[in-house]
Amino acid sequence: MASPFSNISPVVKNLLIINILCFLPSIYFTHNFDPVMDPMALHFGAYYFNSPNFGAWQILTYMFVHGSWTHILFNMFALFSFGPIVEYSIGSKRFFNLYFICGIGAVALQILVQAIEVHGITGAFTIPHPELQQSYMLYGLNAQKLFDIYNGPIVGASGAIFGVLIAFGMLFPNMELMIMFLPVPIKAKYIIPVYIIIELTLGLGQFGGDNVAHFAHLGGALLGFLLIKIWGLKAPNRYY
Repeated sequence: MASPFSNISPVVKNLLIINILCFLPSIYFTHNFDPVMDPMALHFGAYYFNSPNFGAWQILTYMFVHGSWTHILFNMFALFSFGPIVEYSIGSKRFFNLYFICGIGAVALQILVQAIEVHGITGAFTIPHPELQQSYMLYGLNAQKLFDIYNGPIVGASGAIFGVLIAFGMLFPNMELMIMFLPVPIKAKYIIPVYIIIELTLGLGQFGGDNVAHFAHLGGALLGFLLIKIWGLKAPNRYY
């Protein structure tokens, strides 16, 4: 029997390897993946630009840090499932650019949304001395939300992978996919828009206990859509 990894494309293969290798230190340093205890998330996750933990390199490194086994397994499964067909269709160089541009666009949109939230609480985009606990206490009931924005890292490849999913949906809109809990295959052009609407609803709703960076997902999706349009890529006829 042929190995399921035999036809994997080169960029996807290297991304899978790098993500897995970068996840190993998190397993060693913390058993519960608490960002406060995980030096990988602390140093390489992306933080709000006014956070004392912010570093410019984080706009790239955050894509290779994951918060749990479930987080990395879902992301890598999606990359393994949809990445190779997109890479073989648009070429490795364009796929590499697509992945990282979408990842950077994802964190940029998430930080922009955070800036709007900070401005709504404080009337400014920054607060003085964010390294001090007392700085947050000045904002009363919003102190915890402000603290979370400044001290919660953005981690994971989800934004970049959303860009890949959008590219897949645009290039192969009529390819039928099987979705868990649904007994019939559904075309990609119907699944992807529903997924985006769900992410937008969750992002705007800001439901309690939800710590997923939904706007990062949407940022990656938006960049994926724009890149496919800018590059003028079309769905191959042979896949209809």
